[in-house]
Amino acid sequence: VQLQASGGGLVQPGGSLRLSCAASGGTLDYYTIGWFRQAPGKERDFVAGISWSGGSTDYADSVKGRFTISRHNALNEMYLEMNSVKPEDTANYYCAAVIRDYYEDYVSGLDFDYNFWGQGTQVTVSS
Repeated sequence: VQLQASGGGLVQPGGSLRLSCAASGGTLDYYTIGWFRQAPGKERDFVAGISWSGGSTDYADSVKGRFTISRHNALNEMYLEMNSVKPEDTANYYCAAVIRDYYEDYVSGLDFDYNFWGQGTQVTVSS
């Protein structure tokens, strides 16, 4: 499956942004999906993830209560709703996916667990 992230841009502190990730070449039905981000000079960090069924979600502590991950399997897309953004949210955001068996309904926050990656979309939070 190929992933294509979009929706990044420049946003003021306190503002909102919605990232999208579209899949092609296959369906996301049995994929756990996640968002990661990487700021210049820093490691790639887990932001949010959602299990294949949608029954489990996980967020980095730094974004809990501000970001929401969701998926729309019929459209083969996933989203990251970013609210109350802060300058420290500035980074290149990547969507990722890993196929799971039906009983593996959980989210991994480890980037090496994901084997499909989209290109990044840059988010810059600045006034």
